[in-house]
Amino acid sequence: MKAIVYDQAGLPIDDPRALFELEVPKPVPGPRDLLVRIEAISVNPVDTKLRAGVQPASPRILGWDAVGTIEAVGAEVKLFEAGDQIWYAGDITRPGSYAEYSLVDERIAARRPASVSAVQAAALPLTAITAWELLFDRLRVPEGGGNGQSLLVIGAGGGVGSVLVQLASKLTALTVIGTGSRLATQTWVRELGAHHVVDHGKPLRAQLAAVGINQVDHVISLTHTDNYYAQIIELLKPEGQLALIDDPATLDAMPLKRKSISLHWEFMFTRSMFRTVDMIRQHELLDRVSNLIDQGELRTTMGEHGGAITAENLRKAHALLESQKAVGKIVLEGF
Repeated sequence: MKAIVYDQAGLPIDDPRALFELEVPKPVPGPRDLLVRIEAISVNPVDTKLRAGVQPASPRILGWDAVGTIEAVGAEVKLFEAGDQIWYAGDITRPGSYAEYSLVDERIAARRPASVSAVQAAALPLTAITAWELLFDRLRVPEGGGNGQSLLVIGAGGGVGSVLVQLASKLTALTVIGTGSRLATQTWVRELGAHHVVDHGKPLRAQLAAVGINQVDHVISLTHTDNYYAQIIELLKPEGQLALIDDPATLDAMPLKRKSISLHWEFMFTRSMFRTVDMIRQHELLDRVSNLIDQGELRTTMGEHGGAITAENLRKAHALLESQKAVGKIVLEGF
């Protein structure tokens, strides 16, 4: 089968060897695996980080967001059968979805939403899992709860933020404040349901005070946490909560002590990486998100269609993502 791979970390993305096409064996499903014919994928920051910084022992297939049709199932599969159309965000310890076929454990896949196209659906699995786990598993905000409380989302216009703002505004009673530095991003975040939008390129406290918010109960920081850390601590109420997904070079937790601020880290691959006992929760939450989309409660966060799944188009998608100018998700479809 065709696959798009990299075999040398750190090459500039305009180098044809940064991502290139390779013929590789078609995978064979294990006991709980689904063999999926890939129809659409999206590109995530984890893809670019691995390509830039992790040297593989052999050519590696990146990409984990995928929508496709099941071609075969393992002997112990109970949730699906051949012909089912599914979506998933995969397992970072296994080959990814930049390929004609991919394997995924049934416990982290779900039936795709029927009301949107494959390419629109492909924008969502990884970011939907991350956003859901941040809000409901890490911060433990109950569905329908949070009345009288506020949530500040730093980097609300990106892939995770675009889903998180929707979940928080639709499924909780939180007052949602999103950040965006460009007019297009601010407009996007408002359309997704944020009650207020502020510019993270300017001091945050004065902007929040201007809309009547002096302190917030929860902060979810999705990018450049180290740049905003002092402001986050200042803005959080005593006994507030901070959750993040990015990778600051250092993060001194001591300043959190005075206010008893709790710190939560989210990595959506944890369940599949460690085969946790609750691994099937990702199947369940993706199924719930699929239903919410079909009910019109959530919308796709597709921002740009990158064309067919080719090495050239994936290099362009990585370049756009690395520029930090992408709004919403970059998606590709078909070989």
